[in-house]
Amino acid sequence: MKKLFFLSAFAFTCASAFAQHSVVSGPDGKLKLDFDVKNGKAVYSVTYDGIQMLDESPLGFVANFADFSQNLTFVKASEKHLAYDYSMDRSKFSNVKVDANNLIVTLKNDKGMTYDIDFRVSNNDIAFRYVIPNQPDRAHEKKFSIRIMSEKTGFDFPSNTTTFLTPQSDAMVGWKGTKPSYEEEYEYDMPMTKKSRFGHGFTFPGLFHVGGTEAQQPKGKKGEAKKEGWVLVSETGVSSSYCASRLSDMKGDGLYTLEFPMMEENGGNGTVEPAFALPGATPWRTITVGTSLKPVVETTVPWDYVDAQYTTENKYKYGRGTWSWIIWQDNSINYDDQVKYIGLAKAMGYEYVLVDNWWDNNIGKKRMEDLVRYAQSQGVDVFLWYSSSGYWNDIEQGPINIMSNPIVRKQYMKWMKKLGVKGVKVDFFGGDKQETMRLYEAILSDADDNGLMVIFHGCTIPRGWERMYPNYVGSEAVLASENMFFGQHACDVEARDAATHPFIRNAIGCMEFGGCFLSRTINKGNDATKRGSKRVTTDCHELATTVLFQNPIQNFALAPENLNEIGKGGVPAICLEYMRSVPTTWDETVFIDGYPGKYCVLARKSGGKWYIAGNNNTGKPLTITLNIPMLQKGDVVTLYSDNLKTLEPEKKDVKVGSKFTVTMANQGGFVIVK
Repeated sequence: MKKLFFLSAFAFTCASAFAQHSVVSGPDGKLKLDFDVKNGKAVYSVTYDGIQMLDESPLGFVANFADFSQNLTFVKASEKHLAYDYSMDRSKFSNVKVDANNLIVTLKNDKGMTYDIDFRVSNNDIAFRYVIPNQPDRAHEKKFSIRIMSEKTGFDFPSNTTTFLTPQSDAMVGWKGTKPSYEEEYEYDMPMTKKSRFGHGFTFPGLFHVGGTEAQQPKGKKGEAKKEGWVLVSETGVSSSYCASRLSDMKGDGLYTLEFPMMEENGGNGTVEPAFALPGATPWRTITVGTSLKPVVETTVPWDYVDAQYTTENKYKYGRGTWSWIIWQDNSINYDDQVKYIGLAKAMGYEYVLVDNWWDNNIGKKRMEDLVRYAQSQGVDVFLWYSSSGYWNDIEQGPINIMSNPIVRKQYMKWMKKLGVKGVKVDFFGGDKQETMRLYEAILSDADDNGLMVIFHGCTIPRGWERMYPNYVGSEAVLASENMFFGQHACDVEARDAATHPFIRNAIGCMEFGGCFLSRTINKGNDATKRGSKRVTTDCHELATTVLFQNPIQNFALAPENLNEIGKGGVPAICLEYMRSVPTTWDETVFIDGYPGKYCVLARKSGGKWYIAGNNNTGKPLTITLNIPMLQKGDVVTLYSDNLKTLEPEKKDVKVGSKFTVTMANQGGFVIVK
């Protein structure tokens, strides 16, 4: 017999020993998660505002000593309300309020072993994990460790759902065998029956459009709004105690399950299955839902339920940087060219210069000391590049075999601390196994001991790391700006990608993209007569990416020649003036409008100033009247538009409160500063 309890917006059903069913809702009552045990298996489903977002989906896992996915019985359920604040200086919001309802369900398998499923449900987000106590084994023994052989965790979408996903690549392919590195192209509004390109499923995060494309919408009554929803699926809280996971290819009718890394990753080194001490817990799996894309773009669930892995005594400073490699490439990693980029950073008022690969060969440790001192004399601090690799790929760019070796790594970090280097960029990881997660954490921890910030490149996505690791800056984990140098295709689809990342990749964590090209031809000298990819976006589109993309240290794709082109038909002066003042850390983020791959408009606040930016990839000019709540009637704003022929940006009066009409060229953009 079931008994139903209503506690404000929170509800659950579990009072009797025979009860199987529990329900938990978000504080405003719109988001609802139903949990049940059916035929000995744990399942859940999700609705939002009456729309089915997830059909009945499986839960559970198989351990090395027992199966926790079948022959389960319901033991008990408990609930509480969670309300607290936290601060964060490296993401979409500087202050976050968590308001959620917490349901903990205890289950028992046929061996009498128990575990909890911990559900957290806020107004638009769900996070859940498995919490596993010490387990009874024989009469006087207990299990104090566990190896998770597989998870049955799944996400079963309604049949009229389309997807925005990136495939997981083959392992040990690509440049020097460094994949997978989360650098495949998205596919847009694809049916769920579409298999992944390489047959290994899809990387997190994944975006799903429940209701599908316009053509797939069911015909409603005249004047009736279509019912559709958006679901972003990912995971967070992955540390050295677990592997990173991904989504499978679709199984059956709309079901995607959690997959562990491939055995071939990391050169075959390390186990696929994660292991940890008991009591312990798995990472959080997260689901963000809404009837619009606003909750997806603004979600904070990657950070809401994770904790710092260590505290720091260091004060880290974020900002802008220059980066010779993105346009001038390997040949620029020499003392004289780095002096030119330090000069560019000084002229732009930037805080950093990033010295990329091969500095150990082309500059050397001794002369690097001279370069760092020179940069500091110019008011510029230095980041240094390292390969992560040791034995799992064939990378030859140096320095190699340092970050993978704990003894040598600490020696180099002590040297950098003494020298005054402020951070490292560590590249070429190539795997998601627990062994690799241990390396990420070890690099971060040792770096913090020496006052160093860390950027990861050629890597996995961050999973709550902005809050977990105080010196973590950002990760690439996206088909980023370097591809515009390597081929025209990346330039041709740049506007599409810029209209994608705020909805998916950048929604779940910092994104070290390295963009904002102001050179029209992407080569040294911005020389149209020489070989090089051609940028097809407008200048204002590039300015907009400084707001659309979020990372606390932005290494922009500017070049020294851009300073010399003012008034010569090159980079407009107002672009450089804008780039001198754009911030990289934000106090608030507000989604205004957009659709993945077509256009995106965001507002971000830094200090007391709002930046509202948008881009267009619809295939034609786009004129749109936006509802921008931070604009009031009578405000005078600064508008950077695709018409950048004047020496100064336009001043525009806001004539109707919160309403503002903009026109963007195809592959164009705008920025409003208030």
